[in-house]
This record gives sequence, C-alpha cells and structure tokens, in this order.
Amino acid sequence: MMTNQRDILLAAADLGATSGRVMAGRLTEGRLTLDEVRRFPTSTLTKNEHLHWDVESLRNHIVAGFRQIAGAGELASVGVDTWGVDYGRLTRSGELIEEPFNYRDQRTAHVPAAFFAEHSAAGLYAEAGLQVMDFNTIFQYIASAEDPRWADVDSCLFLPDLFEYWLSGERHAELTIASTSGLLNVTRRDWSATTLAHLRERYHLDLASHLPAIVEPGTVVGVVRPSVLDSDAEVSVVAVGSHDTASAVAAIPASGRFGYISSGTWSLVGLELDHPILTEESRLADFTNELGVDGTVRYLRNVMGLWCLTESQRHWSATGRPTDLTTLLADAAALPALRAVVDMENPRLLPPGDMPARLAQLAAQSDQPAPTTPAEITRCVLDSLALDYRRVIRRAQRLAGVSIDAIHVVGGGCRNRLLNQLTADATGLPVVAGPAEATAMGNLLVQAQAIGALPQGMAALRQVSRESCELTTFLPGGLGLSEEDWRRAERRLWPTDV
Repeated sequence: MMTNQRDILLAAADLGATSGRVMAGRLTEGRLTLDEVRRFPTSTLTKNEHLHWDVESLRNHIVAGFRQIAGAGELASVGVDTWGVDYGRLTRSGELIEEPFNYRDQRTAHVPAAFFAEHSAAGLYAEAGLQVMDFNTIFQYIASAEDPRWADVDSCLFLPDLFEYWLSGERHAELTIASTSGLLNVTRRDWSATTLAHLRERYHLDLASHLPAIVEPGTVVGVVRPSVLDSDAEVSVVAVGSHDTASAVAAIPASGRFGYISSGTWSLVGLELDHPILTEESRLADFTNELGVDGTVRYLRNVMGLWCLTESQRHWSATGRPTDLTTLLADAAALPALRAVVDMENPRLLPPGDMPARLAQLAAQSDQPAPTTPAEITRCVLDSLALDYRRVIRRAQRLAGVSIDAIHVVGGGCRNRLLNQLTADATGLPVVAGPAEATAMGNLLVQAQAIGALPQGMAALRQVSRESCELTTFLPGGLGLSEEDWRRAERRLWPTDV
C-alpha cells in the first residue's frame, strides 16, 4: 500500500477515436497535475476494403510515452482507456489474427436487422441493457462468424485489455469496456450465459471459451514486463475504467444528482445511477446501461458528437479550403440560432466522407434551408447537438424517475463555449464545463485508488478532481432563446414526440 506517499507518479494512455495521448499524472497532497507527454493520431488501415485500427502504431506510441514518463521519476502504475466495442483476436501464443476492425467499418450494417428477425430484442435488452448500434461487439462477432480463422483463436480482448496484455502478459476483460459489447448481463455484472448460448447455437460462435474473466475497474492486473520499459522497476498495470467514458464520468467534479455530457468525437449523454433501467420503455427509447466505476451504471445515449464538425473540417481541408476552429465558432455565433437542425443520431452521419453535403441534404429533406458555408454548417452542427442533448437529458430523467440540478460537460468539447451556452439554453439547466482532460484524470485517479494512494469510493475521486481543475458555469437564457423556439425546432425533426 502507498497511502503514506506524498508524491506519486502515474501514467495514462487515453485513446479517442481520432487521436490518442499519453499523460503523466502527479498526485500531491490531494491534487492531481497532468502533463501531456505524447499525442498521436489513432490511425486506420484499409485492407480488402475493410477498415482496421493500426494497433501496432498505437502500441508503439503508448510504450514510447510510458518510457518517457518512467525516465522522469519513480513510476508507480499505468492504465489504458479507449473507445468501446472494438476488440482483437489472439492466438494462444499471442499473435493477432488480424488488425482489429474499426467500428466504422460497414460489415455490420445489416447484422442487427437479421439478428432481431429471429431473436427477441426485448430479451437481449433484459440481459445487456444496451443501446442498439450497428457496431456493438455482438454484431461485429456475428459478422465474422463464418471466418475459418476462429479455429486459431485463443482469446478475444477489447482494445484496452489488448494493450494491457502487451504491457503485462495478462489477459482479462475489464468490466466497463465489456459492458459496451452486448454480451453482459448488466445486473450480475458478468458475461451473459443466455446470450453466449444463443451465439453458440445459432452462429456456432463459442465465445465462452474465448472471453477472459471479467475484472472490476480499479483492479491491479499485473506488472509491466521489464522489456516494455527497459527497466526492472515494478510498475503496476491497473485495469482502470477502461471505457473512456467510464473514466471521464469518474472524474466529474460533482455531488448530488447531475447529468453529464462526455463531449468529444462522440457525445455520451446521460445520468449516473446505482442500478440499470431495463424497462421496455427504456429499450424503445434506445438508452444504454453501461457499467461504471465503483458499482455505478452509466445510463445514456450515444450522440454523434463533434465528429460531424471535425469530419467537415477534414473534408474542407482535403478540398483546398482549410478552416480554423476558432474562426468557425466565432462566425457561427454571429448567425441566427436554430435556422437548420438535423437529427444527430442519423446513421448517415456515421461514416467518413463529405459530411457538409450530408448535413445539407438532411436539412433540406425536412424542408429547412440547407446550410452551405462553413459557418452555417458549424452552426447547424452545434444547434443540432444542443437540441439532441435536450431531448436525451429530459428522456433520461423521465425514464429513470430522477431529477437533476445541473449538467456537467467534460472532455475536449467542454472548451466550446457556444455549444455549452446552447446546451444550457436548450435544457434549462446550468451547465458546468470542465475538466477538459476528464478521461485521463479519471484513468489516473482510479490507478491511484487501486494502488492505495487514495481512499476507496467515488467521492474521494471527485474531491481530488474538484481540487485539481478550473470550472466554468453557463446559466440558461444567455442566448435569449425561448422554450417555444426549442419546441419549434424539435417539431421539425420529431413531430410525433413533441
């Protein structure tokens, strides 16, 4: 145990769907300071017309970052978090069968419809409590069911577990990342025997023999192999809240009842609960029950997030019209609000490509003026996100039977002042923005707790978070938009819901 140490050095690899970074964290007298030591793109590969993650490149970046931190002091522990659902298949000797598929690959596009044609959607929701999305792990596995290479597979590891295997040599399945798969029983917090039996009988997928034991977040799963850090120092490998949103929510500097938006490439919008909501109404509203740190449940919906804006910027740059985000946001703020809005959960917005054209087409299809300029596209994205946040937060409270006092926005999107103010106006609730590095902070705080440097419990994590970051509060009404303005916008997209 290390509770009497006053200064502890930790390292976190935090991988988002567009970029990753390695962060050093130093815990000193109840405050955590963060230092970014390495940033890198989460690169993809195209093989046989399918999208894969370049995990070898990612592993090299993680190891290089950890080595740099270890060279700066006595490193106590490391942890890895990533986006959800994706996985690698390993042989007994530890070789990858193939580079892990990128969840944006289209091989699963028709799998959910076929699956639910013969399997009860209500039955799966009662087990997994999961929002149905084409790329859920269960559908990825079904898409590969006829691959003859299953005969060579020893184990299947979610991405953070895969990186931690490379660090430590230990194979495990961390709970929060496993809860994005559709393969859990979320009430028992373990693999679903019912779901695994169905996959074995219907698709001849014997996943029960390939999925490792589940560990709770905050478990020390091993030590870093000497060859990784080129050192004999004993550095713990901690299974943190390995799903990035689980780590982000763990670091929210809140108390009492709150809603949250983990804002980045995706927006994860929801509530923190102590039990899953598995009602039929919840299933039909497509809410997910992902598991969190310290026995919690993240009751939420996935919203497309700032992906639509970053992909628009990528398209403009590729076509010779590079754009600066600061200028885009300033120009967008000068435009009228809610002129054109789109449903940010439309699956047409998921793949890479000409995002501005898709946004314009969706607006025109609902008889709205199509945004054309970069500023108009930006305003459309931000207004639409705020509208979707309003809808999701209000539904979540009703379905869970709780009321909240504020919304906490964490992640890179918390720096977007226009979006934060729009969110406060749309929801009628104060919006507290920060910390931007919530995911890395949650990762590091769970490590500190696992090695005994912090007391147990979520309250201890959040106390350190409050002491370690600056927060900005946005109050409703700042843009002069009325409740009826938001209702009118909702009626354009969801006339039967309002």
